[in-house]
Parts: sequence; structure tokens; C-alpha cells
Amino acid sequence: MLKFLISIAVLTILSTSTAFSAPIGTVTKFSGDVYFRTKDNTSYQPIKSVMEMSEGGWVKTGKNGWLELNLIDKSRFTIANNSELELTRLQIDKKTREGLFTLTQGKLRASVAPAQGLTSSIKVKSRSVVAGVKGTEFLMLSEGPANVFFGNEGSVAISGHDEKEKMLLPQYMTQSTRGYTPIDPVAVDPNTPVADAKAAFESATRTVPPDDWVASDNLPAIIARWNISYGHYLADSGKYEQSLQVFQIALDLAKTAEIRCDARLERSAVYSRFLGNSEAALAENLLILEEYPQAVQAESALFNTGQILFELSFKERAKERFIEYLRKYPRGKHRNNVETLLGILNK
Repeated sequence: MLKFLISIAVLTILSTSTAFSAPIGTVTKFSGDVYFRTKDNTSYQPIKSVMEMSEGGWVKTGKNGWLELNLIDKSRFTIANNSELELTRLQIDKKTREGLFTLTQGKLRASVAPAQGLTSSIKVKSRSVVAGVKGTEFLMLSEGPANVFFGNEGSVAISGHDEKEKMLLPQYMTQSTRGYTPIDPVAVDPNTPVADAKAAFESATRTVPPDDWVASDNLPAIIARWNISYGHYLADSGKYEQSLQVFQIALDLAKTAEIRCDARLERSAVYSRFLGNSEAALAENLLILEEYPQAVQAESALFNTGQILFELSFKERAKERFIEYLRKYPRGKHRNNVETLLGILNK
């Protein structure tokens, strides 16, 4: 009986030591709706006071939530609203510092302290991209499969699934989506939409929360709209594959029909005009017609669909689309071209 009780006591001690690993950071400041959980696949609980966090723990903010997390190596993470971060691991010994943090959604300012005399590997990742840092500060937005980075101090190595790195320097930004290699970093020039986006991002992740979250909530749309213009510039510069990726990032960031339809029309133009890929161009226009049939851009998508089918020699299907166009848009901007192409088909 005594041996049995001793065994139970030992098992209890072991399980307790496993469940409560050493703290790796402390939530020092917070406001609004903020939550934590000690491990994956458990329920979140409200954060009500300054508290220590351990490896495997998670923090989450609601629509007005904000928190500051100070790590044991003097690094600091500031997390804006509608965000979720896993404190995957942080291990420090006499020779090395090794850490991994996972931003599954939202906005993060990472201020990583230098590791004097240590071999250091600190990574902040999402589902599709990894940021490798040493002593530096950067901003990271994770929105679905899309990720946007702004450099503040030092350099950050950003890579996708293929592990090809792009170095992010201060006052530059880069983006990626779906695990693709990040685009070439772009300078954040003053008085530009991307500079406005960075300013809103910095406001949301300062040492005090902003008075309201409107600018923070609009960040994905602001960057997505800028991507439409930037992708167009890349296409005109002959960088077709990178322009397609930038338009895809806009699609993945944006929620509004206007931006998403514009991005698909731009992708269609690159495929058809520059890459000779009519099938891919057709697919982009059909997606507009399927997802947003009432959008303003649906008129051009319908015309493009008929024109591409005509060029692919699907004459009857092209004719059906042109007739549909005249029925829906009797005074449409493509009417003259549609009537000309119908005249050719009717012969």
C-alpha cells in the first residue's frame, strides 16, 4: 500500500512539473478584451492581472484588446486587437538563445533584444511565412494566408515555404501569401498610402493602446488597395510573376468586393496580355461573375469572358456571353466591341 501511495505521489509531481513549465514572459500591460490559455486546444480565459506565461501558452485579443508581453531575455512583443499569438518556445543557456513564436492572426510589434555573446535564433512565424530575427524591431500583420512586414530597426530575414530569404531593412516593407517567396522589399516613402498604413500599424502597437481601432482595422484594406497600384506598376515594368503575387496578396487581404474584383481584373490582364495564358485569364473573370455578379466590375468581367472565349474559338459560348452582355448592359461601355464581335460570329 505504501509503495502504491509513493508511486501516485511521484506521478503527480511529474505531471505537475510537465504542465507548469518555466515562465518565458510576463503580460505586463493590457486593455480591452484580452485572454490567455496555458496550452493548445483548451479554452481561453480572461486576463485580469499581470501574469506570467510559459512555453506553449497562448494570448489573444478581442476587437478592442491590446497587450504587452515582456520576455525573459528583455525582448518585448506588443499585440494589437483581433490577434492571437502562441508562445511556442524560448530557451536560453550560457551559449545559445533559441525561440519560436507563432502569430496565427493579427498585428504584432516584435522588439527583439540583442543577445550579447550568444548564438541566437529567434523566429516569428505564421502558417505560411517565417521571420528570422536577432536584435531588431519589426511589425508583422497576418491576415488569413497573407502576411505583411515593416522594418523598424536592424534586419529581418523573411522566407516562405521554399526558405528563400528576403532581407527586410528599416523603412522597407515586404509581403507574402500562401507560402510563396516574399516580394522584393519596397521603400516606405513619406506621404504614400503604404506610409499611412505603417503609421496606423505603429499607433496600434505603441506602448499605450490607441484611442480607437478604426485605423488598425482598416490596415488590410489600405495595403490591399495599394497593392492594386503597385502590382500594376510591376506588370508595366515586366515583372509579371511578382505582379501576380501582389494582386493575390490584395485578394487575400481584402474583404470588399471592390478591391477583390479589381485584383482579379488585373490578374486577368497580366495573364492575357503578357503571359499568353488565356485559360488563367478566363478563370479570373469567371470567378468575378460567380462571386460578385452585382459588382460594377462584373460588366468588364462578362465582356472579357466573351472575348477570351472568342479568341479560344469557342464561338457558341462566346456568342452566349455577348448576348448576355447586351441584355444586362444595353448601354454598357463595351457595347460597340460586343456588337462588332457578334457580327463576326453571326457571319
